[in-house]
Amino acid sequence: MNLSVRIFLAYFALVGLAIWFVMQSFTAELVPGMRQSLEEVLVDTANLLSEVVKEEVVQGGVNDGDFAADMRAFSLRNIDAVIWYFKKRDPNLIVYIADDTGTLVYDSRGRDVGEDYSDWNDVYLTLRGQYGARTTREDPDDEYSSIMYVAAPIRYDGRIVGVLSVGKPSVAVQPFVEAAVRNVREKGVWLLLISLAMGLLVSYWLTLSIRHLTRYAHDVQHGELAQVPKLREKELAQLAEAIDDMRTELEGKHYVEKYLHALTHELKSPLAAIHGAAELLGEDMPREKQQRFVANILNESTRLREVVDHLLDLASLEKRRELEHVETVSLATLVNSLCQDKSAMLQANTLTVHVNIEKSCIVEGERFLLQQAISNLLDNAIQFSPHGGMIEINAVMEQGACRLNIQDCGPGIPDYARDRLFDRFYSLPRPDSGRKSSGLGLSFVREVAQLHGGSILIENHPQGGTLARLSLPAVYSHKEITG
Repeated sequence: MNLSVRIFLAYFALVGLAIWFVMQSFTAELVPGMRQSLEEVLVDTANLLSEVVKEEVVQGGVNDGDFAADMRAFSLRNIDAVIWYFKKRDPNLIVYIADDTGTLVYDSRGRDVGEDYSDWNDVYLTLRGQYGARTTREDPDDEYSSIMYVAAPIRYDGRIVGVLSVGKPSVAVQPFVEAAVRNVREKGVWLLLISLAMGLLVSYWLTLSIRHLTRYAHDVQHGELAQVPKLREKELAQLAEAIDDMRTELEGKHYVEKYLHALTHELKSPLAAIHGAAELLGEDMPREKQQRFVANILNESTRLREVVDHLLDLASLEKRRELEHVETVSLATLVNSLCQDKSAMLQANTLTVHVNIEKSCIVEGERFLLQQAISNLLDNAIQFSPHGGMIEINAVMEQGACRLNIQDCGPGIPDYARDRLFDRFYSLPRPDSGRKSSGLGLSFVREVAQLHGGSILIENHPQGGTLARLSLPAVYSHKEITG
């Protein structure tokens, strides 16, 4: 299980547990809270009605008085009220009155007049000057049949002459309780879903820098030219810098070992040739042979100088991670200039160059590096083309990139060499002379292409010859193009 999933699960579990706890606590407090609110209203109602009815209680004519008539009219009243989306039609307030002995003298339901209520808490406590209230089920097996009663003393001349108790069925507030619970649960589900989305964002945000660092480490592992990621977290940024420093040191050691081995192997042949020619020059021989050995020494020393120069250029390029002197370059102008510079080579080999480059093929990069890379590709095309042949150079815009194609009419690439074209010091013999180059030119071209965010592909053309395809990111701009 990766880190982002673990962070998400931990966050979601923590938030989910908190939401569940809050919902449970709120639900547990909801019913008691509503009952307390209901009780507070019943207290005011009971005390108000006790003041209204006290005269009739003292006179002993409650059942036949105005209060009883008003209560009957109240029970027949059609209430048209909408409370929190619930419609209330009929009154459900219960009122009964007991005298100073606890005997019921009035019951709005008309069923228990004359019954002894002195043992019920609301009557018993109120007759003794205390706060009296009770909740009793009409049906012991039905929790929704409970009724809350709140009593108030009926006082006359400073003494308690009776008790008035007001009752309200609990079922009257049950729809509000259920609606509130349902609303809380719906909000809880939405909150949980929002927390889920937030958890995904938080886990993604927390592990974003780690993913950048991991991607950078993978790029380093595969030998790609990777930039050190800029991370927000100080510790991870320090780790990235440490990895980069370690990479630099390891690459430096590996670089020296690899090039020392390759250079030693490559220099053996020309040094042996120079050494052999120098030994033979010490002997007596015709002047014609001496000139041939001197020419051999010059050729091999030139080859040594080319190898060293190309190796130094390639080594300097490989250590770079970004462009330095960036400018806008027109490929048409650059290629035409190179063709002019190589006009002597082209004439010597009686080669014709056909150039067709779109004016929109404009790139940003280091002019010198691009010139060297394209020059290497053009040199290869010239050296492998037969006398009297043609070299096709064209460039087009494709999918946001400038694709420069250089096609010769030479023998093409042998099958055994296709996978080694970009290997350092690997070179194919030239058709006319049989000589090999330093074998570093195409490696240089690949490094230049990668440094510019592009690529290089060399393959056999279906119609014959070799096709070198250099792709570079295009620039869409109207700013001045340096020629």
